[in-house]
Amino acid sequence: MAKTVPGPDGRPRCGWCSAAPEFFAYHDHEWGYPVGDDRLLFEKLCLESFQSGLSWRTILAKRDNFRAAFDNFDREKVARYGEGDVARLLGDAGIVRHRGKIEAVINNAARACELAEEEGSLAAYIWRHEPAPEDLAEPQSLTTSPMSVKLSKDLKKRGWKFVGPTTVFAFLQAMGLINDHATGCVMREKAAQARRAFTVPR
Repeated sequence: MAKTVPGPDGRPRCGWCSAAPEFFAYHDHEWGYPVGDDRLLFEKLCLESFQSGLSWRTILAKRDNFRAAFDNFDREKVARYGEGDVARLLGDAGIVRHRGKIEAVINNAARACELAEEEGSLAAYIWRHEPAPEDLAEPQSLTTSPMSVKLSKDLKKRGWKFVGPTTVFAFLQAMGLINDHATGCVMREKAAQARRAFTVPR
C-alpha cells in the first residue's frame, strides 16, 4: 500500500484511507488525535477487540449499533450484564455476533472499573504507557511495538481479554499515544499539534 494517497481535496493522506471512502473522514477527524476521556478509551479498546480477524471498515460501519447495544460503552452498566444480555447481543444483527468477544467486553468492563478505582482513571493508566519519541519507529512500519507488548501483558495480567499486542498497538495509534500518520500526510502535523496542546491525564 502506498504511504500516502490523494484525499478528497487532493492533498496527501495515509495510504490506508484508499481502502474505503468513509476512511477519509475517520482519518481526518479522529485517528491519531489524543483522547483523555475514559468512556471513549474504553469504547475504542472494545471496538479494536471486535475488529480482531475482521476489517476496520466492518466495525466502523457498525459503530453506532455497537454503541446502542452496549449502553454507549458505559463500563459500569456493561459490567453488570448477565446471560440475558449476552443472549440479546448474540441476537443483534447490527453488531458482530461473536460470543467470545461479547463476553470479553463484559469482562473488560468490570476490569476497567477495577483499574479506574486503583489508578484514578482509565485515562491516567493508559497515558502512562505513551511511548517516548525516541522509541517510535518510522511511521506505519510496525503492527506491534515494545510498549503495545508491555501494555497488552499488563492488561492480561489484570484479567482483560482480547487485548493482544496488535490490538493494543492499533488502539495506541488511534487514540493519539502514537502519531502514526505517514510522513507526508497532511494530518501528521495536525495530530502533533493536538498532542502538544493536550494535557496528559494524571
